[in-house]
Amino acid sequence: MVDHLLGIEGLSKNEIHRYLESAQSFVEVSERDIKKVPTLRGKTIVNIFFEPSTRTLASFDIAGKRLSADTINVSAGASSVKKGETLLDTVRTLESMNPDVLVIRHSESGAPHFVAQHLSRASVVNAGDGAHEHPTQALLDLLTLRQHFAESGRDIEGIKIGFVGDVRHSRVARSNIWGHLALGNRVRLIGPTTLVPRDLATVFRSDRVEVAHSLQEGLDGLDVVVCLRMQLERQDEHFIPNLDEYSKEYCVSERVLARCCPQSVVLHPGPMNRGTEVTGDVADGPRSLIRRQVNNGVAVRMAVLYLLARTAEPHEVFEP
Repeated sequence: MVDHLLGIEGLSKNEIHRYLESAQSFVEVSERDIKKVPTLRGKTIVNIFFEPSTRTLASFDIAGKRLSADTINVSAGASSVKKGETLLDTVRTLESMNPDVLVIRHSESGAPHFVAQHLSRASVVNAGDGAHEHPTQALLDLLTLRQHFAESGRDIEGIKIGFVGDVRHSRVARSNIWGHLALGNRVRLIGPTTLVPRDLATVFRSDRVEVAHSLQEGLDGLDVVVCLRMQLERQDEHFIPNLDEYSKEYCVSERVLARCCPQSVVLHPGPMNRGTEVTGDVADGPRSLIRRQVNNGVAVRMAVLYLLARTAEPHEVFEP
């Protein structure tokens, strides 16, 4: 049976930790002078992106190459989709070339799930589908927090985390929320009523998810604050008057963090809009884990590709 990574929803705590443990083992590989292992030699990975991407595409491409796999990058603009070919025909054509993993990013929610249902040999990785999920971003965020809390003898179970901003349209937030709920954490969704409607918490079917429309009330007592990018490209209505008005109420600054959650750390999935979602003194300050997030991106994607395409035993974890 072919394995896929289509989302964090439905993954167990043990499955999440398995991805994180494997990813941690690959961190060291990316710090070597020669950043390559022969683990997936002879395997083929196709990255097909129907949305623009810099970080995610580059990190999947680098991850595949560091595992010694053959990687091919296909953009929608350079594919036959431009000529009217359907998504299904495109991926079936690619599968006929016998790739081992198909990494797909698409603007429509559920596109990777649809692809996975119609392929029989290639594993499918969701690299972001509409406003639905972005599982590898959630895993690298979790790995970053795991590393941070381990430095003080803590783990990532039992923490309080808040997501500030455009939760309604954020696939990063959704994947992260499912992950933190699987780990038993408490989640707070913070933002204006248009971007964090009260009934949004019910989507996650848990009494450990709550909503706050005041930034100060929402930040109170948090261990982790995730500043979300304003998803203007996915907003088909006017959810805020303008970015200036939004930033006055919800831009995360050092001043408000020091008052409401002085021991907290800050994440941002990028790209950042400084002064709108987060101030520069936070992004570049000692509580920021943003640079570590970027550093962990390749290791997490190496782990995902390895666990889906490896020829080792099913529960074996790579050891460098």
